[in-house]
Amino acid sequence: MKSLRELYKIGKGPSSSHTMGPHKAAKIYASKHPEAAAFEVTLYGSLAATGKGHMTDVAIQEVLEKIAPVTILWKPQIFLPFHPNGMEFKAFDVVGNEIDKWTVYSIGGGALSEGDVSDSVFDTREVYDLNTMTEIMHWCEKNGRSYWEYVQKCEDEDIWDYLMEVWKVMQTEIENGLDHEGVLPGPLNLPRKAATYYVKASGYKQSLQTRALVYAYALAASEENAAGGITVTAPTCGASGVVPAVLYHLSKGHSFSDMRILHALATAGLIGNIVKQNASISGADVGCQGEVGVACAMASAAACQLFGGSPAQIEYAAEMGLEHHLGMTCDPVCGLVQIPCIERNAFAATRALDSNLYSAFSDGKHRVSFDRVVKVMKQTGHDLPSLYKETSEGGLASEF
Repeated sequence: MKSLRELYKIGKGPSSSHTMGPHKAAKIYASKHPEAAAFEVTLYGSLAATGKGHMTDVAIQEVLEKIAPVTILWKPQIFLPFHPNGMEFKAFDVVGNEIDKWTVYSIGGGALSEGDVSDSVFDTREVYDLNTMTEIMHWCEKNGRSYWEYVQKCEDEDIWDYLMEVWKVMQTEIENGLDHEGVLPGPLNLPRKAATYYVKASGYKQSLQTRALVYAYALAASEENAAGGITVTAPTCGASGVVPAVLYHLSKGHSFSDMRILHALATAGLIGNIVKQNASISGADVGCQGEVGVACAMASAAACQLFGGSPAQIEYAAEMGLEHHLGMTCDPVCGLVQIPCIERNAFAATRALDSNLYSAFSDGKHRVSFDRVVKVMKQTGHDLPSLYKETSEGGLASEF
């Protein structure tokens, strides 16, 4: 598995696969062809189907148009074989002759791939020698360590500095979201709700206030992402409200130190990495179970660790967080990361806290392992028709 730096990416929303990935691809292509007189970019499959709502064209144009005019072609009915998020870049000289073309895929979480070729452009070193939850859990139990200590063993020393940067961005995103009111961009005219939920939370007794605050924090982060603000892929932009909401709430409510939060972030990242390695975190590939479902598993594990869970209990919490999102479709209305995405982040954040609590009452023993759920999630996602995988042609999206 790769470094957690490859999972937790800091950048502009609203979508890691539809905004961050294409933006990165455009920067790479621009660096290769600074002499181009014109560019043409063809978007395929899910990128074409929901790209306008995710501002895919804007992300590409703001890079390439610094060099030359850009034509964007949309082909939502054509799915390239490697991944639903395919792009083809072409560069032309002053007389219109094609200089070069490049096919690349935005595979989720802001990551890129050239498909079945060597991927030398994006090749980064493998950091983790163990790639499944079962293997890592056994390592923890054998050595009397926790998951974050396995992260520390495998990563460079500066990983904690990077995770502190991630944590600061997460906190800022929530606080900005709580301060902002008004309507989110796009044709839905969806009003922001985080500030209202935060104010209303103070009127409830402690037990309900806890849940209301988690709602507010998840809404705040998700609304900032939807507005194109700076966010952290955890594991994606569309699911970026879950982990920050849980950690922010526990930090505020239980006075956990920053270092303990960073340890929890490391454990959460390890969970996301395992899924990214063995299945997918792309909604266009496996549906929302790979985004919000994985985010819930990450937050569940982080919460369980903060409250002193054993490696087995943490694994169980993560398993529940993902298992109970199996089959969740990705059907964004109007191709925007707003309905139902924002509410899903809020509900997944509270489900993560429930998964931690349920696991804490157990001894960590259970029948279905996290690795098995990851395998099932991958198969379920590939069995889902493309209508329900970020094309905005099925599910809730078809009702608008």
